[in-house]
Amino acid sequence: MKCPFCSHPETQVVETRESEGGDYVRRRRRCTACEKRFTTYERPEVNFPAIVKKDGRRVEYRRDKLEGSFHIALRKRPVSTEQVDAAIERIEERLLQLGQREVLSNRLGEMVMLELQKLDKVAYVRYASVYRSFEHIDEFKALVDKVGE
Repeated sequence: MKCPFCSHPETQVVETRESEGGDYVRRRRRCTACEKRFTTYERPEVNFPAIVKKDGRRVEYRRDKLEGSFHIALRKRPVSTEQVDAAIERIEERLLQLGQREVLSNRLGEMVMLELQKLDKVAYVRYASVYRSFEHIDEFKALVDKVGE
C-alpha cells in the first residue's frame, strides 16, 4: 500500500483488528520512509443495487452519500460515529438482502428514516422534513406529534 503522505510504495502493518461483526478489517500502517502512520479499512467488494431516482435516472449506490445524509441530519446531536456506521451497515445489509438489481430512491430514504428514528428523534424530524417535502405546516406538525408520542 502506498503512503498517503509521501507516496512511498512500502508500508508496514503495525496493528490489525477485525470489526465486531467481522464485516471489515482495520489496519494501522506505518510508512517505512517517512514513519507516519495511517489507517486502512478492508471490506469485501459487493455489488449493491442501482438507485432509481424520482426522475427515472439510475445512479450507483454510494456509501459516502448515505454517510453525508446521516451527518447532516445528526449535526450537533449526541450520536457516536460507531452508531452511525452500524446504522449504515444495517441499511446496506437490507439492500443486499433484497436481491434486486435496482432499488427506488424512496425505499432507500425510508430505510434511512427508520434508522434515524432509532438513533435520534430530532435527526429523524430533520431528515423527514426535507425528504418528505411537506407543503403544509399541518403535515410537519403531525410528524412532530407522532414522534413525540
